[in-house]
Amino acid sequence: MAFARDRLKGSIPALITPLKDGKVDEAAFRKLVSWQIAEGSHGLVPCGTTGESPTLSHEEHMRVIEICVEEANGRVPVIAGAGSNSTAEAISLTKFAKKVGADAVLSVTGYYNKPSQEGMYRHFAAIADAVDIPILLYNIPGRAIVEISVDTMARLSKLKNIVGVKDATANLMRPSRERIACGTDWRLLSGEDGTALGYMAHGGHGCISVTANIAPKLCSEFQNACMQGAFDRALQIQDRLMPVHDAMFCEPSPAPVKYAASLLGLSTDEVRLPLVPATDEARAKVKSALTGAGIL
Repeated sequence: MAFARDRLKGSIPALITPLKDGKVDEAAFRKLVSWQIAEGSHGLVPCGTTGESPTLSHEEHMRVIEICVEEANGRVPVIAGAGSNSTAEAISLTKFAKKVGADAVLSVTGYYNKPSQEGMYRHFAAIADAVDIPILLYNIPGRAIVEISVDTMARLSKLKNIVGVKDATANLMRPSRERIACGTDWRLLSGEDGTALGYMAHGGHGCISVTANIAPKLCSEFQNACMQGAFDRALQIQDRLMPVHDAMFCEPSPAPVKYAASLLGLSTDEVRLPLVPATDEARAKVKSALTGAGIL
């Protein structure tokens, strides 16, 4: 049965990977997945940037995807982080995600090696050709330096299993331009909590969110309001959550969100080098934002 693209919508947390004494805390991760679904999250992304994918070993990366798929058990779509700046490695991770039952994958642009538009086109086309699974492009120039142009996206949208984008550009002209270039089937997911309200008003379908790790119910309510066109209600929730969105990025992510998760008893605040735990100053900001939003 073909995957229904319209399942990719709403509030989709980019899940943290709980760590304990240097290892992946599998029990805490299972609990996090189940809690997210119970709180109304519409989908899940394991092993994205927030999941510290750069410092997970391949074995850990694959195990985290496997646990997420098992625990979700078809209740919501699992979009597995399976990108790499090595095309062969991205294909290998994508094959694994398909094998264990992920519904789709998130595939990032070539960070560090700075490919051209043609290089990016061929990279994603090679993944799409090798694995029959829905692929969301991950456009994040702030971290990857390169940005997929609208023209390149339009070319990629013609490949049957490249279905949409996670857009972390914060450029609110992109969704309208992409819809015109890629067609109305193209799935538009924001990758940026702070501008998700504008993105949804520009025709977006949802947000792959950092804040949803620790405020899943509010983020889900926010997305439901946007999807219903109730932007007055969405604006009220946006104002309540904006200080939280800001606090989540007051230091390199996911240190602040992991500290927030530790306050809620979801996991430790442990991160892996070269990231370091949130400083006292950041902790004060996070605690204040969570209290102000009624989360703590």
